[in-house]
This record gives sequence, structure tokens and C-alpha cells, in this order.
Amino acid sequence: MKFGTKAIHAGQHPDPTTGAIMTPIYQTSTYWQESPGKHKGYAYARGKNPTRKALEDCLAALENAKYGLAFSSGMGATDAVVKLLHPGDEVITGNDLYGGSYRMFTKVFANYGIKFHFIDMADANNINNYINANTKLLWIETPTNPTMQIVDIEAVSKIAKANQVIFAVDNTFASPYLQNPIDLGADIVMHSVTKYLGGHSDVVMGALLTNDEKLYDQLAFIHNSCGATPGPMDSFLVLRGIKTLHLRMKAHCENGRQIAAFLKSHPKVDKLYWPGFTDHPNHEIAKKQMRDFGGMISFTMKGADLNETFRVASSFKVFSLAESLGGVESLINHPASMTHASIPKEEREKAGVVDSLLRLSVGVEDIEDLLADLKQALA
Repeated sequence: MKFGTKAIHAGQHPDPTTGAIMTPIYQTSTYWQESPGKHKGYAYARGKNPTRKALEDCLAALENAKYGLAFSSGMGATDAVVKLLHPGDEVITGNDLYGGSYRMFTKVFANYGIKFHFIDMADANNINNYINANTKLLWIETPTNPTMQIVDIEAVSKIAKANQVIFAVDNTFASPYLQNPIDLGADIVMHSVTKYLGGHSDVVMGALLTNDEKLYDQLAFIHNSCGATPGPMDSFLVLRGIKTLHLRMKAHCENGRQIAAFLKSHPKVDKLYWPGFTDHPNHEIAKKQMRDFGGMISFTMKGADLNETFRVASSFKVFSLAESLGGVESLINHPASMTHASIPKEEREKAGVVDSLLRLSVGVEDIEDLLADLKQALA
């Protein structure tokens, strides 16, 4: 089954009671039991809900996975993965990382005796310099947030398997439309469903997908026990959003390509980060593991201090200055003071997250309006 067909149909069936084509919103906290323990597969909604189950099956299908779990946020999903570990365990992850993940790793789980290594993963072999008997998890983003670094998923997978280490990929920036890490050897795929999968900036949600039954059982236990589960209304909204994922992603990619080309020739733009350029670091790897290059773009401006960067960020008329990404509307973000503010200045600047960096989430508006907005804001 092709991607667009899966996006519309996977995990969803006509309602057996009414024949409704759309998955009903099962707005209930509990379920009738014929006798204690004898029920229709649902006992309490934190554990399972039919609307959420349809979404989980759909998400799994999009990532070519057998099992899916939906969480109340991307951070809830990330939290569940790290809870697979124990004090003394070590994690190797990238040095360009979503600020929320960095904050969770360093301010929460480090307090419980888990050690994190934040390293340059442009060359996957660098992982071998840090891996040891205590390493239990490799956690990567690709493309990374916000400097769009590309990590070779297949190469990291080989290292993980050789050392019997769990390998998880945050696939939020690419979406399953552009990249499927499980096909390249990942054990777990994480999504901030809030972003491209939901696609309309009206839901906060996360997800984990895997083919490993043992990992799924462990994660499902954490999911139910710790309770980071989404409600049926949010599940319905994401199911609805996913039906146009393939159409939206085509538009994001088309608009992103034109905006990247415009910025590349703009006299005020200094560094430009978009993996579709042949001179982007690891472009050939991106070309190999992605189907297209997406609508996420970051850039710095020549000679711009913090005040000038703020002025530009606040000058847009069509792009909205806001957190998040992946919605139909175009957004602009200042990572150093917004999404990555929790990372110490010295650490984030090493990865290129400087004060003059701006991140664009290119939406699906008419390209002429987006280009005109960029021209006037950068004037």
C-alpha cells in the first residue's frame, strides 16, 4: 500500500455500530465489563482507547512498524524511552539537539545517575570514541533542530547492533513521508506528533513506533504506568490531520526549495542551513535516506546583533513569530531565546545556535506571498 493510501486508511475501519467512515471519538474514561476482567479489550482509558488505538495503528503503518504508542507530548514519548534505562547507564546523543530534549536529559535524568554524551555525529564513527559497556541508548535527530545536521541512520544502526545498544531516532523534522528510520535499522522512532503529523497547530502529542515486541511491551508498560497518554479528541484531530500529510508535505517541500534558493542569494544572509543544497554537510547521506528535503530552513544574518535579529524576527506579516513547527502556516523562530534557551550559550554556540540564527518552518501558503514577506522583513 502506498503512503498516501496508508495515511487515509491505515488503522481505520467503518464503525461497527453505525457504519461511520470516520473513527468515532470514544470520549469515555472507563468501559463496561460483563464480569471482572471479561471485557471487549478495553478496561480503563489510560491503558487503551479505541480512537487512540486507531491512531497508533495508523502511525505504525506510516513508519513501516508493527507497534505504535501515542503519548500526550513528544517529551512524554522521549521520557518513556529514557525510562528504559537504569542508574549508571550512558546515552550518546548529538550536540545539536532540541532544547527540550537537552533540558530533560541534563536537568531531569542526569539527577538519576544516567550519563549523557553530546557529540558531533556528522561522522557516525565518532560514536565509537564514546561507546562503552555502560552505553545503553543512542539517540539521534536527523535533520537536527535547528542547524539541519544530517546523521547517517544506517551507519549508526550498524554501530548500535554491533554493541547491542538501543537505537532511537527523533524523526520529527523529516516526518514519515520523507524518511523511515526503522527501514534503515532504528529500533525506535519518536515523533513530536504536534508538528507535521498533526499539521494544524491545534494538538500537542508524541508517538513511539517500533518493530521490537519486547521493546514495545516495556514501553507500553511505562506508557500505562506513568500516564502520559493523549485523549480521544486529540487522537481524532491527528487522525484527521494525517489524511492530508502526503499532500501537505509535497507543498512544504516545494515552498521550502524556493525559499532556500531565495535566501541563498540574499545579500544579508550569512550561513544557510537546508539539506537540499549540494554543499550542505552530508548532503549525499540526506539524498540517500530522505525522499526530499523538507520545509525547515535556518539561517544567520551578516553583522546582525541580537537587537537586529529580534527586529527582523518581529517584522514578518505572513510568517508568525512562534514556537513549534510543521503546521500549514509558516512560522519563524529565534532558537537561542525560544526553543533552545535551556541550552547554555557556550554549548549551543558550538553547534551553531548563535544569537543571529533564525529558523523557518515553511508552510503551505502561496509561495509569492511568502517570498514577498521575506523580502520586506529582510529589507
